[in-house]
Amino acid sequence: MEFEASRILSAVGAILLAVGSFASALAIVGVILLLVGLRGLADAYGEGAIFKNALYGLIFEVAAAGAFFFMFFGAILSGLMRGLTFSLIRLLAGLGAALAAATILSAVGAYFYRKSFSALSARSGERLFETSGLLLLIGAVLTIILVGRLISLVAWVIAAIAFFSLKPPPPPPPSPLEVQPL
Repeated sequence: MEFEASRILSAVGAILLAVGSFASALAIVGVILLLVGLRGLADAYGEGAIFKNALYGLIFEVAAAGAFFFMFFGAILSGLMRGLTFSLIRLLAGLGAALAAATILSAVGAYFYRKSFSALSARSGERLFETSGLLLLIGAVLTIILVGRLISLVAWVIAAIAFFSLKPPPPPPPSPLEVQPL
């Protein structure tokens, strides 16, 4: 894939992930575009860790959502199985456990996104990726107290700006076996 197309796909994916904080369907499309774009950028910069770490980040984010869903609804169903008057304490404990598990898995996912963005920053020289990766990690950790969603939104906006600011990698030097014209 061409560098320019990868750059734009990644930027649009980051924007959709920022907006996806409020609309889940957009986040799903955004993460797909981001991964496709990062795959192209990893190829362009010759750094497989850019894509690999982002993919690991996505896997942990999906695991976080799954853990939250199953633990929360498991707590509700567990309470309902005991009768129509289920314990509010059990429900709150289930919600707390679901939030804790989701926050931990989300923080691990954000760690891998940060590693991906750090590798991209090192290869491209665009320092905004470092900032974005750090904010994603902080946002994931602080999601449990709700301010983290806002920090993550800002992180994805900064990532989009960084993608739009990317410059193409320099062309490879000519091979010593090639004859240079006079």
